[in-house]
Amino acid sequence: MYTAAVSRRLLALVLIPLSLLATVASAEDAAKELELARPGRIQAAKLFEVPTPDGGKLSLADFRGRVVLLNFWATWCGPCKEEMPAMERLYQKLRGQGLVVVALSNDSEGSTQRVARFIKESGFTFPVGLDPRLKVAGLYSVRVLPSSLVIDRKGSLTAIALGPREWDRPAAHRFFESLLK
Repeated sequence: MYTAAVSRRLLALVLIPLSLLATVASAEDAAKELELARPGRIQAAKLFEVPTPDGGKLSLADFRGRVVLLNFWATWCGPCKEEMPAMERLYQKLRGQGLVVVALSNDSEGSTQRVARFIKESGFTFPVGLDPRLKVAGLYSVRVLPSSLVIDRKGSLTAIALGPREWDRPAAHRFFESLLK
């Protein structure tokens, strides 16, 4: 009886760290498969507030404690428009677990109606903000569209994607599910 109880405890002490290592390894494998870059050092996400196409305000602070996929795009950017349906599918699958997709349009000033029409016609339900003067893009040194940044629940920038990704692939699900635990 003593040895069985000790054996179970020792087994638990070995298996718990192994399962944590497997989760970390799976997340890193998924990040590599998605070709995500990792920041050289831990850095806090930079807070911002931007207008929305419907005249409201969108603030990164509103999503504290959630995992955020922050995407920079434009209606004139073909690769941006191609990846957005996959972002919507990812958002629909994982938003109940705490994922939020935030898409910031880098369309020029005066294109609010065009952005609103594109979002409505495409059926996207994730939050969309307007960054026509590229202030937020400048905060994050965005130089290419599309660009996506992943912010963890603690508010730290954890991954960067330059160019389009298939955000609804199994690797993306594994990556985000590891952050949502």
